[in-house]
Amino acid sequence: MKAQSQLNMKKKFNRSSNKKRFRELSAFKIIATLLLILSALFFVFPFYWIITGAFKAQVVAITIPPEWFPLKPILDNWVTLFSNPVWRWTFNSFFIASSEMIAVCFVSATAGFVLAKKVFPGRKLIFILLIAAMALPKQVILVPLFTMLADFGWVDTYKGLIIPAIGWPFGVFLMKQFSQTIPNELLEAAKIDGCGEIRTFWHIVIPMLKPALGALAIFTFMLSWNDYFSQLVITRSTEMMTLPLGIATMQGEHKTDYGVMMAGAALASVPMIVIFTLFQKSFTQGITMGSVK
Repeated sequence: MKAQSQLNMKKKFNRSSNKKRFRELSAFKIIATLLLILSALFFVFPFYWIITGAFKAQVVAITIPPEWFPLKPILDNWVTLFSNPVWRWTFNSFFIASSEMIAVCFVSATAGFVLAKKVFPGRKLIFILLIAAMALPKQVILVPLFTMLADFGWVDTYKGLIIPAIGWPFGVFLMKQFSQTIPNELLEAAKIDGCGEIRTFWHIVIPMLKPALGALAIFTFMLSWNDYFSQLVITRSTEMMTLPLGIATMQGEHKTDYGVMMAGAALASVPMIVIFTLFQKSFTQGITMGSVK
């Protein structure tokens, strides 16, 4: 009888503790959900403001208090925007960003794999120089880089905009860190089965690096698409301008048409959203894989 009462008391205690834990967990979930919703609204609001501003007249766009939603939407901003060579600028941006993305992923994957898995003299020195190069801001090397491009005759060309960005130190560093997680036994097994270096790299290493390559692809595309400073220095003609650079030229010295600028910003954000959507799964895996390892 005494044992039965102790058992009942223990069950009641477990039920009460479970209810308490459930209430605490529910409260935590509610607070966490509210914080996530507020954070999402905070980050989405600028994009919403750009989209709605693209359909507002200039007078409405600068009105205080602001008009949160265009009551009389217009298309004049888009007509003005496309009166410029916007499609040419968009092609330039997409071609440069895509070329850099593909080239950086390939070069970074090969270089990172070699630094991680191959033993040769000077490997540690190369890695130290790579880390040191990551500490240098782009503005420091822009003047000698421009001088070099001018000597090559690459100013205002696709080569001058794409090739200098291929050897991105961060990309090589990221691929090296991920390549170190590849088991050596797997590479040795491939070698025993008769796979050469190229076949092993293409059929074994590249599939294992897909999450990291997805993250690197997004980083590279976004940085190239928004690389206003380098494009401003290297380009000269209107035909070679990228979309961010071309939109910036619409800003007058004494007057700025905010509706047109917002329409251009909305157009410029579309490719980045598409690229992130396509590589989102790989990007998430690439970010979380390091913590899991």
